[in-house]
Amino acid sequence: MHVITRKRLNEFAERHFDAKSSLARWYAIMRKSRFLNLAQLRETFSHADQVEKFTVFNIGGNKVRLIAAVHYNRNKIYIRHVLTHEEYDAGKWKK
Repeated sequence: MHVITRKRLNEFAERHFDAKSSLARWYAIMRKSRFLNLAQLRETFSHADQVEKFTVFNIGGNKVRLIAAVHYNRNKIYIRHVLTHEEYDAGKWKK
């Protein structure tokens, strides 16, 4: 899949260095994969959930939440937010 934008991953990893390897692994898997729907995506990322119009990935042992808009038909994933679990739970990303 074409991941747009890696910049958000890098910015988060700079602030939370312990998440860097988990985010890099997620990115590498996504770049090499093509998913046709959520069911296929869950074969690789079993903890991915659909929350409204976004897909939420639990990364790094559930320490990081990556929120993305996945366009299966265009083979693109748009990273909207990369948050700690606490930031995600606060819910400000939904606004």
